[in-house]
Amino acid sequence: QLQLVESGGGLVQPGGSLRLSCAASGSTLDYYAIGWFRQAPGKEREGVSCISSSGAGTKYAYSVKGRFTISRDNAKNTVYLEMNSLQPEDTAVYYCARRFRLCVLSPSEFGSWGQGTQVTVSS
Repeated sequence: QLQLVESGGGLVQPGGSLRLSCAASGSTLDYYAIGWFRQAPGKEREGVSCISSSGAGTKYAYSVKGRFTISRDNAKNTVYLEMNSLQPEDTAVYYCARRFRLCVLSPSEFGSWGQGTQVTVSS
């Protein structure tokens, strides 16, 4: 049974950077696309980025394109989200989840959700 655990969140000033990690246990990530999602208070969960099982395909939400970079290290069974130029509107709980092989940014297409990691961007 694949389990995902997010880490790396925290408090950062506007313009700062964080790197989130999504570590898998119980199964290999090799066959799964991994998506990053976020949910701010009072808002619906939204897709942020996704990387295909091979790593060759990536998708980004328009709001983070050019600022966030997703990558994966299958040897470490881990997916990363490098977040730069963070803004207060990026404040949310960030989650990772998996689906088979190909990327989409729709949360309903994903399973095995982690518990989330809080990202707060504030001065």
